[in-house]
Amino acid sequence: MKQAVSLVGYLEGFSFLILMGFAMPMKYVAGDPSWVSITGSLHGFLFLAYIGLLFLGVGKHWNFTALIHGFIAAVVPAGPFLFEGMLISGEYDLEE
Repeated sequence: MKQAVSLVGYLEGFSFLILMGFAMPMKYVAGDPSWVSITGSLHGFLFLAYIGLLFLGVGKHWNFTALIHGFIAAVVPAGPFLFEGMLISGEYDLEE
């Protein structure tokens, strides 16, 4: 589960950066909105997958705070990259 969240988090973060750094300038500078349609759809799917994986991990691997922080990280640019470090550190692990 942790590896899946890590992978989808990185993909979601990169898709957001590509959307804002490449697709949006292509739309507004070059007049080609097709890039926004493609990367926006991909980013939306990855965002939902990331949040879904966090929902699945809460209660099994992490506490509820991980879900809240993960959602905030998914909305903030480069947030999933920072949140990944917090997951690895064990900050959100359930006590056994």
